[in-house]
Amino acid sequence: MSSRYNRHITLSEIGKTGQNKLNQAKVLVIGAGGLGCPILQYLAAAGIGTIGIIDFDVVELSNLQRQVLFGKSTLGINKAIAAKQRLEDLNDTVSIKAFPKKLTYKNALSLFKNYDIIVDGSDNFETRYLVNDACVITNKPLVFGAIYKFEGQVSVFNYQNGPSYRCLFANPPEKDSVPNCSETGVLGVLPGIIGTMQANEVLKIILGIGNVLSGKILFYNALTYQTSTLKIKRNETVIQTVLDKKDNFQSKIFNFNCEFENETISIKRILNKENIQFIDVRETHETPKIKSLNVINLPLSQLGNNLNTIDSKKENYLFCKSGMRSKKAVSILKNNGINNCFSLKEGALELIETLKTKTV
Repeated sequence: MSSRYNRHITLSEIGKTGQNKLNQAKVLVIGAGGLGCPILQYLAAAGIGTIGIIDFDVVELSNLQRQVLFGKSTLGINKAIAAKQRLEDLNDTVSIKAFPKKLTYKNALSLFKNYDIIVDGSDNFETRYLVNDACVITNKPLVFGAIYKFEGQVSVFNYQNGPSYRCLFANPPEKDSVPNCSETGVLGVLPGIIGTMQANEVLKIILGIGNVLSGKILFYNALTYQTSTLKIKRNETVIQTVLDKKDNFQSKIFNFNCEFENETISIKRILNKENIQFIDVRETHETPKIKSLNVINLPLSQLGNNLNTIDSKKENYLFCKSGMRSKKAVSILKNNGINNCFSLKEGALELIETLKTKTV
């Protein structure tokens, strides 16, 4: 066996047997962007035998702030092809397969069936739900990662009869209701941190070592180094709904009406209601804060460790800046048996103005 992997082989938990497992594994990475670049780099260096890369996008100058596989010489080149060239230089003993096209409902199932593990490095909800559903149908473990400004999430879905992404977030948000990285920005090192965590989960799954992040989601804050882990339960109804629609998958006939569909509500609908509690899930460094007896500050990254502070006898209305994190928080609470909670559609600023003029 090549001396390239000596540091792995020296580890008693890996050895030659474990390295052989890595060399025989087949992993498909969705997206060669901010998350995909560190994922691909470390999987190739580790000796994953076959690595698939699917991405239809081309390298742009703005990518170079965080997408570390690329440089000026690759500007205008398809990301999957550019990544393949760089990875083959890093490790010419592994097989790199580039798919310079968009992942769709028509090609996902045929592509996924050829790989052992799927890693999601995408940056939009449409692709995340597509990847999740294809993994459920093909019974492939899904290593998930997501980033937002200074915060990231990591989990492993559909692993050994564990929960899926839809078990946490049953339905996607409304189109254009959630800003992407190009609109909000992202700290350049954050995708490197989260992507490396995803690569670590892939190695743990293949080697059968450590505790895989299945049945839980890890939240990470790059500004404070705070981390929290929330438990996720498998929702059999959601899983079966995906499986029942297998025959219609390629035509994208997926109309979900799951238990979380009415989780968003407008401030106007709750004016002057009694026995309610507002929960601000923004992080502690965000401003402005709302000073009111009816408002408690409970950052999303700390939510799982503070569920006992939520008054289950009251109706709880969660809010953040744009509504994205409050929707996630509602799903997390419902997943932990707290059902009388809703996400405020308008967000923090409008709530502040409302509290100035109304008694809520």
